[in-house]
Amino acid sequence: MQARLIGLDWGTSSLRAYRLGDSGQVLETRELALGIMQVAEQRFDQALDEACGDWRADEPGLPLIACGMIGSAQGWREAPYCPAPAGAAEVARSLLSVPLDDGHTLHIIPGVLQNGRLPNVMRGEETQVFGLLDSLDAHSSTQPLLIGLPGTHSKWVRSEEGCIRHFDTFMTGEIYAAVCAHTILGRTQQRPESFRAEAFDRGVAVALSGDGALGPLATLFSARTLSLTGALAPTDQSDYVSGLMIGHEIASLTATFASAQGVPRIVLIGNGQLCQRYERALSAAGLADVHTAAQATERGLWLLAVAAGLVHP
Repeated sequence: MQARLIGLDWGTSSLRAYRLGDSGQVLETRELALGIMQVAEQRFDQALDEACGDWRADEPGLPLIACGMIGSAQGWREAPYCPAPAGAAEVARSLLSVPLDDGHTLHIIPGVLQNGRLPNVMRGEETQVFGLLDSLDAHSSTQPLLIGLPGTHSKWVRSEEGCIRHFDTFMTGEIYAAVCAHTILGRTQQRPESFRAEAFDRGVAVALSGDGALGPLATLFSARTLSLTGALAPTDQSDYVSGLMIGHEIASLTATFASAQGVPRIVLIGNGQLCQRYERALSAAGLADVHTAAQATERGLWLLAVAAGLVHP
């Protein structure tokens, strides 16, 4: 099949390139360790050529669209945020055009800004959200949804009528990594050969219990005291901390649903193993009806390119 679009998911640590055909069908995928922090002297033009220069040579004139941190202040060119609430049409109208040396253009998708007393931002997740919404039927895509994007900075997006209405950010992944690598809790940890489900579930249970009401700054110390008393093996400690952190994230999230409408339908997007952990934690919190979405990024890149008129379905 002939390619119609080159889509780029250009983040902090990695660059994923997608060669997309009709209707956004993925023809080829590449992943390179060329995130914006790994590109020497910000030679993003060279990184782009390494990622998909041969595709562009074989099929000249293919439109280029990119999402993620490539549009940040540390990226190729800063793309001003699109204010929330935002739909695909509003984001597509705000694409930033970056001229390339060969006469073509790279179109960068802006992130979304939620302004307020404590502003919130996202770059890249909006593309995944719109890709997910595009995969649903017409009725489901307009219904209230809670979309979880677990990761270094986990996002929880509330969508309605196909728009990003509100979102929250939890630095769960980054804090977990810092706790395990740079605090005394990591001194007694031993890397397990496989996922310690029982230890993870124990951490989630603590976070969701009355003991967890004090918050993670208090409960995290239990990873040390349980190990000192022999109740937690060294190989269980990292998954116990993971359960604690994710459990506190879920507890904080569910505490906001004190409305008569209750919790909307939940969909997770992201790494499969990480999403499984979140599914376990959500189930422990009484939220067992959780779905996962695949190829949200690719679908979102195609959708926004169509909405911007870069390709025609």
